[in-house]
Amino acid sequence: MRLGLGTEGYEIAEATNGRTAVLQQKAEKPDLILLDLGLPDVEGHDLLARWRSDGVDTPVVILSSRTDEPGIVRALELAADDYVTKPFGMKELLARIRVALRHKLQLAGERPVFQTGDLSADLVKRIVRLAGTEVKLSPKEYEILRIMVQHAGKVLTHRYVLEQVWGGEADVQYLRVYIRQLRQKLGSSPDHPIYITTESGVGYRLQES
Repeated sequence: MRLGLGTEGYEIAEATNGRTAVLQQKAEKPDLILLDLGLPDVEGHDLLARWRSDGVDTPVVILSSRTDEPGIVRALELAADDYVTKPFGMKELLARIRVALRHKLQLAGERPVFQTGDLSADLVKRIVRLAGTEVKLSPKEYEILRIMVQHAGKVLTHRYVLEQVWGGEADVQYLRVYIRQLRQKLGSSPDHPIYITTESGVGYRLQES
C-alpha cells in the first residue's frame, strides 16, 4: 500500500496502533485516514467514534476483512466515508480515496452543480436535469436526491436517510418506494439502476462518473 499510494503522489504517515494514530492525527492533520478495524490496542469502531465525537471531520475509509452487515452499518453510521473489504486491489482503493477526497471538497462548497453522466443537480437553484431536460421531483424525492448529491459516492445507510428526510419517524419501506420512483424519473429501470445503486442490507449510493 505504501508503494502503491506513494507512486500516485500521496505522502504516507503510518500508525501501528490506535494510540499512535490519535497522536499522529493531531500532529499531521492528514487529508484522509485509512483505518484498519483490526488494531492491536483498540477496536477500530471505537477509534472512529472518538475522532467524530472530538470533531475530527477528516474523511475516513475503513479497511477490514469483516464482511458482516452490522459491522459495516456501524462504521457508516459513525460517519466513515467508505468501507473496503479485504482482499482489495490498489485501483479500487485509489478510486475510493479519490471519491472520499472529492466528497470533502463538495461539503466545503467547492462544486455548486453536481454532474454525473446525463444527470445534473443544481442545489442552489433546486433544478435537476437529465440529458438537459428538467426533471420534476416531489418534495420528498428532491430531499432524498439532495442528501445523496451532498454525499455523492458515499454509502448512506437507510437509517441516516430516514432521519434526514422523515426525522426518523418512517419505515424503510417508504424509502424504498421513493428510491424506486427516483430511479424511474432518472431514466433507469428500478431493477437496473444507473445512478442510485443499492448496497445490500446497508443503504444506497449515488454513483459518480
